[in-house]
Amino acid sequence: MTNKVQKRARQLIGLAYDTLRTAGKQKAFCIGCNKTGTTSMAAAFRELGMVVGRQRMAEKLFFDWGKRDFHRILLYCQTAQAFQDIPFSLPFTYQAVDRKFTGSKFILTLRDNPEQWYSSLTRFHTILFGHDHLPSADELKEVTYIQKGDVYAAHQLIYNTPPDDPYNKESMIAHYNTHNSTVIEYFRHRPEDLLVLNVAEPGAYERLCKFLGKPFPGKEFPWENKTAT
Repeated sequence: MTNKVQKRARQLIGLAYDTLRTAGKQKAFCIGCNKTGTTSMAAAFRELGMVVGRQRMAEKLFFDWGKRDFHRILLYCQTAQAFQDIPFSLPFTYQAVDRKFTGSKFILTLRDNPEQWYSSLTRFHTILFGHDHLPSADELKEVTYIQKGDVYAAHQLIYNTPPDDPYNKESMIAHYNTHNSTVIEYFRHRPEDLLVLNVAEPGAYERLCKFLGKPFPGKEFPWENKTAT
């Protein structure tokens, strides 16, 4: 058996085990936009003893989301108890999982303001894809994540920015504001199911633990993947 086959076999066994041990447990979805502390949320979920979805698997379902086809995304949700980032950070996903997994908890993570969020995301992309500058449309098209051009295509699907201006500030901030306001409106009559949280604020971790019914570790949030703004 080759190393690749062995690795795949271990992954499948791990998935099967995670599916069994999370069956019937209440699920939690972090549905804030990327760069609002979602990686810190994943660390907190793990620290609180929750099985977190395998992010690389979720990212491969992005273009299913683009077609608003949630079939495989909902199947993926069977493999864990807590989820964050793509596709859960995107519009429409929370409605689909809410209908499928009754009684789930949702956390909308926010930054201090839209400007801070935009600055954090563009700086992150500068480091990740541009090295010393925010990448142009042509440069972004050359980036390979899973396959060449997928980062540019995903960025366009999410933010609907002009084709030659992928980081158009007005479009991106409009996406951020619309997503947040739509989530809050969706859960307006169900305050027990949605927690709006800024993970950088004092007491945020305690609020999360109370919302999820978990013991509070007596500390501040595990701050992961921090980007200077």
